Amino acid sequence: AKEFQLVVVVLCQLNRASEQRTDKRPMISDLRESGAVEQDADRVILLHRPDMHDPESPRAGEADLIVDKHRGGARAS
Repeated sequence: AKEFQLVVVVLCQLNRASEQRTDKRPMISDLRESGAVEQDADRVILLHRPDMHDPESPRAGEADLIVDKHRGGARAS
């Protein structure tokens, strides 16, 4: 991809680890087969909707964009 200056987007499924935590926000370690993703990806961006776990959330309809890995840059949420 770098040689041809292409962007590659890979979608991954989460394991159920985040369901067991009090804070339901996903982390890079929640990705299935996360070892390969963590090693190879330049960026890992996770989406989180608070109202999926709390329907009465004042943030219903909103989503968090979590930059959990950014090779050469800062992490943010």
